Amino acid sequence: MPSLAGTFVTHNNTFSGRVDYNPDTGLIERVDTALGQADIVYDDNCLIFPGFIDIHVHAREDAGGSQNYKEDFASASLAALHGGVTHICDMPNNPVPPVTDAAYRRKEALTRKADVGVTLYGGIGPGTRPLSFTVPYKAYMGPSVGDLFFETPAQLEETIRHYEGRFVSFHVEDPALLKEHAQADTHEARRPVAAETIAMEFALYLIETYRLHGKICHLSTGDGLRQITAARARGVDVTCEVTPHHLFFDQAGLTEKNHLWLQMNPPLRPPADREALLAGLRSGAIDYLATDHAPHTRAEKKAGTSGVPLLDTYGHFAGWLIKERGVDAQTIARVCAYEPGRFVNHFTEQKMGQITPGYAASFTVLDMSTPTTITNEQVRSKAAWTPFAGMTLPVTVRQTIVNGRVYDPSEI
Repeated sequence: MPSLAGTFVTHNNTFSGRVDYNPDTGLIERVDTALGQADIVYDDNCLIFPGFIDIHVHAREDAGGSQNYKEDFASASLAALHGGVTHICDMPNNPVPPVTDAAYRRKEALTRKADVGVTLYGGIGPGTRPLSFTVPYKAYMGPSVGDLFFETPAQLEETIRHYEGRFVSFHVEDPALLKEHAQADTHEARRPVAAETIAMEFALYLIETYRLHGKICHLSTGDGLRQITAARARGVDVTCEVTPHHLFFDQAGLTEKNHLWLQMNPPLRPPADREALLAGLRSGAIDYLATDHAPHTRAEKKAGTSGVPLLDTYGHFAGWLIKERGVDAQTIARVCAYEPGRFVNHFTEQKMGQITPGYAASFTVLDMSTPTTITNEQVRSKAAWTPFAGMTLPVTVRQTIVNGRVYDPSEI
């Protein structure tokens, strides 16, 4: 039976040991704190995490195929493996959105080409209804990229009441405020902090009223985090994501040269918001590190399209959080594997996110002593660029292991 040994990190433990797994099932068979003899032994510079899971990715492929030039499930899979990610959750704002059983199944069939696991969100738009099977859903409260969004809170509530008790993730930006500020001088001013906090209040109301399993996508403000914390204190079932770009960049670093490349929805915020999000990550108030990977081409970015590609650098960025921003390794295991696994496990037969017998033999191995200088040429996403180009991040993704299959990112 294949095995690997070294230093393992979970959400609640760090230990030296060995893991044996079944290559036929792709599942962990045994976890032992005695090293013994193993097929793969990682040195003391490496940390072995449960396979990282990115629960917010835009792979862009759908039944129509009109945006395959941006990304498809094969190229997104390569980007994920390069970044130490073993499972992705793909968003529904496609030209052919998965809002019916048939549309969802057609899109699902396209995921079979991926070398990583893929979970699809179902779309919620004006007048849609839940699918006949259990999936996570995504609701866009205001316009972003694509046509799957709501114009007014009343329109959103009329639809969302049919999703009572479901898993619903929200893109929280208030459509009225976006219209009010549409002529502002900068992208950041056109999508102000208040657009998030006002929409957040309504999203939390919907989650509480309709007993949703709610999730707030790409949280970008300290005020928003405080709203979520207060809602949890009164029993609202809500979790939240934070992105690498909102943790690494802020408005103080925007220049005429980089502002289009660092344009996204919601936009970058002032430094105080970035620090509040980092503090929330360290304290346990934030549940998931999720990229919002948006593989737009260079031409589209120069034309003002919002979004940045980040799958390729997920593991490197997680290492930066540990080495440079004081986030402990067990917290990284929690927000990159354990909590994302708890989310995904509602929709998959195979369980993931823990180093436990019966769970997926999927692992992310970070070399904590070898820095990586990021280049556009390394990127495996079809976008072929990264906002981290030219920067040196303090770790390397040594290997990505998916259901026992070992991938060396340097050879992908």
